[in-house]
Amino acid sequence: MRLLLIRHGQTTANLDYLLDTAFPGAPLTELGERQAAALAESVAEEDITAVYASPLTRTRRTAAPLADALGLEVRVRDGLREVSAGDMEMLPGLTGEGEAYFRTVVAWMHGDTALRMPGGESGEEVLARYDAVIEEAADSGAGTAAVVSHGAVIRLWTGVRATNADLSFATTHGLDNTGVVVLEGSPADGWKLLSWAGAPLPAPGTGPAGLPLEEPR
Repeated sequence: MRLLLIRHGQTTANLDYLLDTAFPGAPLTELGERQAAALAESVAEEDITAVYASPLTRTRRTAAPLADALGLEVRVRDGLREVSAGDMEMLPGLTGEGEAYFRTVVAWMHGDTALRMPGGESGEEVLARYDAVIEEAADSGAGTAAVVSHGAVIRLWTGVRATNADLSFATTHGLDNTGVVVLEGSPADGWKLLSWAGAPLPAPGTGPAGLPLEEPR
């Protein structure tokens, strides 16, 4: 199975670098709407037969133009939502207390998945809910599935589940809005990372989920 993990378009919270993870979340900006509209063309060479999205406004709005272009329905799944910021919800992710969010995600990547986000989830819980949706997509028979989700959870899941991506890659490579991570494999056999934002070694992105996780600023 081919798996496209896509970060949502730009939101108003991204502009202020806020940890916006709760439902329904901030809306897309005008740029974010344009990014969503352009997504279908950017993945036009992919034979996508299923489109998934988290329940947050930004992912559903990003997935909708792609699904419409393909004549598909968006399959909304709670398991694809962003890593919950818990007690840090809507704090700036670049300084102060918000930095603990990224330090916790990095700890999960390094195997401490029992650690709990202050007021939020453990790494085990995040990975389990995301795994469940990916397994559903694989079991559906879709040859290629587009999964519109969120920056931190995409980086976490890829860093832990991709057999050929070391932890330094996952923690230091960002993902811009509507950036695409391509993997191939299956839940049973594992996943191989094929490309990250169109290149094997992308530059760090922008916004809280696009910053290098080891050195939040």
